[in-house]
Amino acid sequence: MLRLQGSPGVVADQLADEFGVSVRTIYRDVASLSAAGVPIWTESGPGGGIHLLDGWQSKLSGMTDDETSALMLLGVPSIAADLGRSDAVGSAGAKLLRTLPGPLRESARLWQDRILVDVPGWFGGVDDISALPIVTSAVLVSRRLRFVYRDRERTVEPLGLVIKAGVWYLVAGMNGRTLSFRVGRIKNTVIEDDSFTRPVDFDLPSWWAASMAEFDRSLLRFDCQVRLSPEGRRRLPDVVGELAAAVEVGPEDDDGWVGAWLKLESEAVALSQLIGLGADVEVLEPSSLREGMRTVAEQMVLRHR
Repeated sequence: MLRLQGSPGVVADQLADEFGVSVRTIYRDVASLSAAGVPIWTESGPGGGIHLLDGWQSKLSGMTDDETSALMLLGVPSIAADLGRSDAVGSAGAKLLRTLPGPLRESARLWQDRILVDVPGWFGGVDDISALPIVTSAVLVSRRLRFVYRDRERTVEPLGLVIKAGVWYLVAGMNGRTLSFRVGRIKNTVIEDDSFTRPVDFDLPSWWAASMAEFDRSLLRFDCQVRLSPEGRRRLPDVVGELAAAVEVGPEDDDGWVGAWLKLESEAVALSQLIGLGADVEVLEPSSLREGMRTVAEQMVLRHR
């Protein structure tokens, strides 16, 4: 309905392309809206299409600025609570439901009642995110932010906020670099008077994905040479992770075993991971890791006599 408000009319094919549905679905929705009392109709021929009565507005048009922005947080109540937007999300959701025809309203409520997005991670303590409201304000108005982080005062240009496994991070520019800061470690936050120009080519999801990939790669510093059976090769990604397992392997021997160099986090981590492959892996280098594997194997044999 919002798409049609103030519009002279739109053809069904255009709406179907915009919303990624079939033309039949568009006509079915038009029929549902009409049955619900919405002054909407279709006309054929030149200048035809789907029309809405001039001047008619849905109840959704009366939403406040807070409610409009809160629409993006529907379905994630924990995030809305962190941002202090629970009331706005609740009222926005109620207004949205009231605008829907009966069948669509019931379908939306079914999803609302039976699907829950639980953002926080399973383990770990809860961060002190008392700085989050001020940080959020600085992000939204593009004002420089000054705070203490790990005992050092910093002034940054806040570009966005990310929540991952229940932990909030500020993504910000500082001294020509884009960095992330854990909000729970930000102290003494002050929004500066001067604003900044947000880089037009900055895309928060793309930057975060690239940053996480680089972080994962930076952890892999320990080199080891192994031989893997066909089963060990199949299970390797489950044991060491997809990134560490994405390596070239040597030619197969008569039994299907292959050689490979792996890059893992540390020798201790490598030992705990490769033990999980049991008899489907042989460590060749370094000798200390090979000895560690043999020691663990001997201890297991002794305990299972």
